[in-house]
Amino acid sequence: MTKYWIGVASLNHVMGGVEGGFSQLCHGKEAPLKRMKPGDWLVYYSPKRELGSEEKCQCFTAIGRVKGSDIYPFAMTETFIPYRKDVDFFPNAKEVPLHAISKLDAWQKYRSSLRYGHFEIDKAFFLVLAEKMGLPMKYENK
Repeated sequence: MTKYWIGVASLNHVMGGVEGGFSQLCHGKEAPLKRMKPGDWLVYYSPKRELGSEEKCQCFTAIGRVKGSDIYPFAMTETFIPYRKDVDFFPNAKEVPLHAISKLDAWQKYRSSLRYGHFEIDKAFFLVLAEKMGLPMKYENK
């Protein structure tokens, strides 16, 4: 059964993943990637523009579908080797500001989960986000 997820990462990290076709969550931990299966959907929320910066983003910034089950290490530096999983990101996703959905009842049950960095959402809330991000419904059923 398809599951729907939110990942939390700075915009610059999200865009690196979109360009590279991968997801890297919770500072490179393997566990969140293990929860996502092929065919699952991932929406990224970016609280900030860059890691370590105070410049806020506060938008949903990318949406994609998990491509495979492989989780692999990727050496970014000699001492930082995070885990990644391939994701097919929708190339024309629109950024959706948090304030555009903050009044929805569905969001109220998830907002405190942002601190976890990766969490499951229900299909109804995913469809709201997907529509606002411009994802064609034919893409969702692919």
